[in-house]
Amino acid sequence: MSGTLYIVGTPIGNLGDLSPRAVEILRSVDFIAAEDTRVTLKLLTHFGIKKPLISYFEHNKLERGEVVLSRVEAGENCAQVSDAGMPAISDPGELLVRQAHERGIPVVAVPGPSAVVTALAVSGLPSGRFTFEGFLSVNKKSRREHLEEVKQERRTMVFYEAPHKLLTTLTDMLAAWGDRQLSLVRELTKIHEEVRRTTLAEAVQYYTENPPRGEFVLVIAGAPKPEEQETPLEDAVELARSLVAGGSSASSAAREAAAATGCRKNAIYKELTAEGSAPKRKQ
Repeated sequence: MSGTLYIVGTPIGNLGDLSPRAVEILRSVDFIAAEDTRVTLKLLTHFGIKKPLISYFEHNKLERGEVVLSRVEAGENCAQVSDAGMPAISDPGELLVRQAHERGIPVVAVPGPSAVVTALAVSGLPSGRFTFEGFLSVNKKSRREHLEEVKQERRTMVFYEAPHKLLTTLTDMLAAWGDRQLSLVRELTKIHEEVRRTTLAEAVQYYTENPPRGEFVLVIAGAPKPEEQETPLEDAVELARSLVAGGSSASSAAREAAAATGCRKNAIYKELTAEGSAPKRKQ
């Protein structure tokens, strides 16, 4: 009988955030698949847990995934953890979960901290709808394509960024989108946690003068709603007149002008058919 793969969320900084259920699962499983066994060993030691560890990270996931899932299929229970936060969310684990489902292995989530929603919650920006964009590529072409793809995104956007790439990322965002409001959330749940509410332009200036330190989550306002410019009625009527002069009937011209300008068809038609105002149709 197959065992179970547990996806266990771990603290993003403060070890006190590890849930009692997560501690119980880590104590009960047969082995743990960890992104970095050294990081996970410190966590386990803090809670007095001793378990066999197997490394599972981006560059060995194909080989190690088969090892992990074969053991679970043989009846062992495994907890998969990343260095911090919820596995499979911009962290190793996504492939492992998919493969487990494909092989009929039960997958159980043990929820824990997530930098995405934690940063969003303290950002002060709209949180009812948002999109998580992860890390921008270091490849310049891919970065430009990603930034252009979300340029018109209306929802709040959340990105991850490392300190040594932060200034480049902020500069690229400013160039691609223009100035936007954002919150830079740094070192979440740690001693030097900071939430800086500012704009892209001000952030570029600040971090040019103050080299960034710590891991960042960027919470950025979505694109503003396009302003709906109301077309003056006289312009709509003028458009209708040109359509009539081109051979359209007054009714058809009013309908087309209304669709193009947003003005009311009846108002356009009334002005268009006023005595002496409408040009003659071409015969």
